[in-house]
Amino acid sequence: MEIAWLEDFLAVLEHGGFSRAADVRHITQSALSRRIRALEEWVGTPLINRTTHSIKLTKSGEAFQATAEDIVRRLAAGRTEALELAQGESELLRFASTNALSWVFFPAWLRGVEATLPFEVSVQLVANHMEACERMMIAGQVQFLLCHHHDAAKAQLNDAQFRSVHVGDDVLLPISAPLPDGGGQPMFALPGRPGSPVPNLSYRPESGMGRIVAAAQGSFLSKAWLKPAFTSHLAKLLVAMALDGRGMGWAPRSLIEDSLEKGELVRAGDSGWDIPIEIHLYRSRSRQSSAAERFWSHLEARAAGKQSA
Repeated sequence: MEIAWLEDFLAVLEHGGFSRAADVRHITQSALSRRIRALEEWVGTPLINRTTHSIKLTKSGEAFQATAEDIVRRLAAGRTEALELAQGESELLRFASTNALSWVFFPAWLRGVEATLPFEVSVQLVANHMEACERMMIAGQVQFLLCHHHDAAKAQLNDAQFRSVHVGDDVLLPISAPLPDGGGQPMFALPGRPGSPVPNLSYRPESGMGRIVAAAQGSFLSKAWLKPAFTSHLAKLLVAMALDGRGMGWAPRSLIEDSLEKGELVRAGDSGWDIPIEIHLYRSRSRQSSAAERFWSHLEARAAGKQSA
């Protein structure tokens, strides 16, 4: 069995088909298909159901996916740790963070942690949308992922392979530019009306915020009349569009506190439209570098201390 076969298998799942996966893997589609069949022969059973137009795993394939991800992640983490030790960078901590948290929360949070950390570390941060950050975690390219969390929003990082610690709190607020008359009333207000829907600044599905807002649709969002006005995976861009008077949307309070205080943005609805969320730091359950393990133990101790206080 070759490691490349596992990477091929995961690429097919990630990109939803053989053609796109072959392009990403820089091989022909026929060569990719042969390698997937070789993997299936090694496993001893079909992993992908080829009778459907879309990629669908067999029950064996579903079970094998977690194993393939874990093996690839462990190998990537082991290779990185070996290289860092050889280069004298074993204290390097590699983080992925969703874009919204990288701007405001991460610097202050890291500064607070480092102030109580009994050893020095070097930090590397990559910011992206949630799906990209999850892919980096699954592939073992980073040790930690900082993101917003909501119990109802589905994540790719399952409890069997990953764990998390609660490091902060936030809330998604419905926001709008104010009316120009200076009265502080929103230009666009919830819930709207059947004949006059509110223009909505919404998140793309690959955004973690998008998953969270979508999860809230089963409760209060079903009571709103909204029409699409603009879509992006970047909370900061949606905030800019709200400031420009293009519609209303939900934004994390941590990102918009200054604009609210200055009156550049106002609530587009009362607190009943708020979406409370948590901020979590994720890691793989696989063994990490010595520095990463010590860092995680320190975070868990801090979290336990806050809970008992």
